[in-house]
Amino acid sequence: MTVQESELRAFVESLDSHALTLPSGAIETFAEQFLSALERGSIRAASPEDGHWIVHGWVKRGILLLFRHGVLSPIAHSGETFFDKHTLPPRRLSLDDRVRLVPGGSAIRRGAYVAPGVICMPPMYINVGAYVGEGTMVDSHALIGTCAQIGARVHISAAAQIGGVLEPAQARPVIIEDDAFIGGNVGIYEGVLVRRRAVIAAGVMLTASVPVYDVVHERILRASQSQSLEIPEGAVVVPGTRRLGNSSFSIEHGLQASCALIVKYRDERTDAKTALEATLRL
Repeated sequence: MTVQESELRAFVESLDSHALTLPSGAIETFAEQFLSALERGSIRAASPEDGHWIVHGWVKRGILLLFRHGVLSPIAHSGETFFDKHTLPPRRLSLDDRVRLVPGGSAIRRGAYVAPGVICMPPMYINVGAYVGEGTMVDSHALIGTCAQIGARVHISAAAQIGGVLEPAQARPVIIEDDAFIGGNVGIYEGVLVRRRAVIAAGVMLTASVPVYDVVHERILRASQSQSLEIPEGAVVVPGTRRLGNSSFSIEHGLQASCALIVKYRDERTDAKTALEATLRL
């Protein structure tokens, strides 16, 4: 962490979370430096360390400061006027960013890291604090939520929803590791961790309350009070159902609840089906 980034952390940690006023110009100066550091990727809401993910609560608290002390203002962008906190304007990319932002109504908020080689298909949205790694594709109608962490060469398919989280500050955001494939209409929320090379098939919903049945290893994966739901490396996850309880009413009516199933782990056939087209990423 650089001297400037240490100063940003000290600024965040010195403020009472309930403070309502700041010296004139202080929040604007902090916002510019803080959002720029997020966009460089030099600070992150969460980062990998020896196979584990470390949540940086002070970064999330810094984003909350921007909401708390921002003033609702008109913001001109792409020929239209929007109304948002003045501390959180849209991000304006340049050719030097080497990001393909295809025309058609997409938006990236300031404070989002978007690596070179990322492809953004319209319309899609990337929120503040998100991190999107090199070569990832964010397809049409996809959302990457606040502070979500997306690895390199990930495919986020059309209409996929990657949830984010700001509060509580120590809560882990949704994390998708390198080379994962996220199918269409997938929803991933509540701090779920998808390990590298996993495949989440179209229509799967993953939350803290959804059990995942690993039929390969005959085990059930669940979140706990101390541990978020984790999808293993290379797992292929499809939507499924399970019987809803043992009551006579449930049995009589054949009631089912949704779940997710790990039906296999990646092999050459899976790799061929989910291979990313290298030509698109030149």
